[in-house]
Amino acid sequence: MVQGTASDVGKSVIVTALCRIFTRAGFRTAPFKSQNMALNSYVTEDGLEIGRAQGIQAEACGIPATTDMNPVLLKPTGEMRSQVVVHGKPHAHLSAAGYREEFLPVAKPLVMEALGRLRHKYDIVVMEGAGSPAEINLKHRDIVNMNLAGWADAPVILVADIDRGGVFAFLVGTLELLEPEERARVKGFIINKFRGDLALLRPGLDWLEKRTGIPVLGVLPFMPDLDIEAEDSVVLDTYSSRPTAGRELDIAVIRYPRISNFTDFDILSSEPDVSLRYVQHADQLGTPDIVILPGSKDTIGDLEFLREQGLERAIREFLEGRRNTRLVGICGGYQMLGRQLHDPEAVESAVPRAAAGLGWLPVETTFLPGKTTIRVGGSTLPGIAGFADSAGRGFPISGYEIHAGRTEPMRNVSDTPVSETVPVFFIREPDGTDRFEGTARKDGRVFGTYLHGVFQNDAWRRSWLNAVRADKGLPPLKSQLAADSRKEAAFNRLADHVESHLDMRQIYSMLRP
Repeated sequence: MVQGTASDVGKSVIVTALCRIFTRAGFRTAPFKSQNMALNSYVTEDGLEIGRAQGIQAEACGIPATTDMNPVLLKPTGEMRSQVVVHGKPHAHLSAAGYREEFLPVAKPLVMEALGRLRHKYDIVVMEGAGSPAEINLKHRDIVNMNLAGWADAPVILVADIDRGGVFAFLVGTLELLEPEERARVKGFIINKFRGDLALLRPGLDWLEKRTGIPVLGVLPFMPDLDIEAEDSVVLDTYSSRPTAGRELDIAVIRYPRISNFTDFDILSSEPDVSLRYVQHADQLGTPDIVILPGSKDTIGDLEFLREQGLERAIREFLEGRRNTRLVGICGGYQMLGRQLHDPEAVESAVPRAAAGLGWLPVETTFLPGKTTIRVGGSTLPGIAGFADSAGRGFPISGYEIHAGRTEPMRNVSDTPVSETVPVFFIREPDGTDRFEGTARKDGRVFGTYLHGVFQNDAWRRSWLNAVRADKGLPPLKSQLAADSRKEAAFNRLADHVESHLDMRQIYSMLRP
C-alpha cells in the first residue's frame, strides 16, 4: 500500500508507475483505492463510474477498469456535501457528517469484498491511500489508510513531497501520530519531487533511517511533463493563465470551482500549435481563438460563478464582434450554452433551482435523478467546418458520457432557432441504438456535446484545429499526434524513471502471498 504524508505528494503517480513496473515484469497487477474523492471520473467498459486515477492505473496495468478498483467515489457538489457513488452508481447525497455517521460504519464489508475479488484474480494489488494517515480526528472511521492496511495485512510505503519543504518533519511527524501497530506497517519511505544534488540530501537520509529504523527506498527526481492524467484540480494551479509564446492557436478553458474531467483537454496542450490555459476571471481571458466550457459537478452554481467573474460578458463580446472566436461546451458546459437549466429535484444541489443559460444554443436541460454513464462510438457529422475529411465523410469518434441531465431542443425561440443548428455526432450505443448527439450552430462557432474524451480522436481533432487555423489565414498542419501511443509512451517513461531511482529489490521483498 502506498500512503502519503499529505494530499498531492505523488501517491497516484507512484501507484501508476508501480502498476506498469509490475506488469512489465510479468505479474498480473491491479490498482485499488477503497475511497476516492475526485471530480475527475472514469467510465468503465460496462458503463459504471470510478475515480479517474484508478481507471488510468488500470490502463497502466493493461487491464479493463472495474468498480472493484474504486468501490466508493465521493464527488463534491458544494461546501461539505458530496454525491456518494458506490460500485459505479449514485448511492446518496450526504453531508460530511452524514457520510461519517451513516455510511462509514457499514463500509468495511463493501470495501473488503471488492479487494478480495481483486486479490483472487491478480498476483499483485497496489493499494493507494488518501490524504494522510495521521488525521487523528478521522482515524477511528478510516476505510482508506491505516485501518485498511490492517484489514488487508498490507505493508505500507510512505511518500513525502520534498518540493513543498519540511520533508523530514512530514515523515517523522506522520510516524509519531500513528499507533505502534500502524507504525510497524511502514516498511519504507519514498521522497518525491527532488530537485538538486543528492549528495547534499544524503546526511538527512542517513539521519532519517537512523531516527526511524525505516529504509529510504529511493529519492525520485522531479519529473516535468509527466503527461499522466491528473486526478485533482489542484494541478491546474501549475497552468499559466497566459498564452504560450510562439503557439498559433490560443485555447482558454474556464476554470470554475466545480470543474470536472478537465483531463479532457490534456491532449490539446500537446499539439504543436496550441497554447492551452485555464482562466478564472474576465481579465485573464485575453483574446482566445477558442473558449471551452468544461464539465461541472454544480452546473448552475458554476454558471453563476462564470457570470460573477465577468466571463459571460467577455465571451458575448467575442461572439457578437468581428473576431472568429469559437465557443465549445462539454457536458456541464454544453448545458450552460442552452437557454434554460432546471433542477426541480435538487439533483445537483441541496435545494431545487433553475437558471437562465448563456443562450447560445436553442436547447434546455432538466436534471434528473438517474445518471447516464456510458462509453459510445460513432462519427462526426459533416455539417460543420473541420468535421469532415477531404471526401466529405465524417471522422470516426469515440468517447464517454457521464451526466445527470437531459438536454432537448427549444422550438419557441426566434434567435438561433433549431433550423439554424445541426447535430454534432452520430452515435451508436453498445446496444445497437443509433442517435444524434450534441448541438452546433451551422457556422461552427458554437457547439456543445456530452461526449467526454472527444479530443482524444486524433483525425477529427487535427481537422477541427485546422479549420480554426483557416479562420486565421494559417495553413493546415498534418496530424502527427496519436493519443493512444502518447499515453503508452508516458506510462513507460514514468515506469523507467521510478524503477531507476527506487530499490525495487526491497519493494519486491515486501510482497507476500
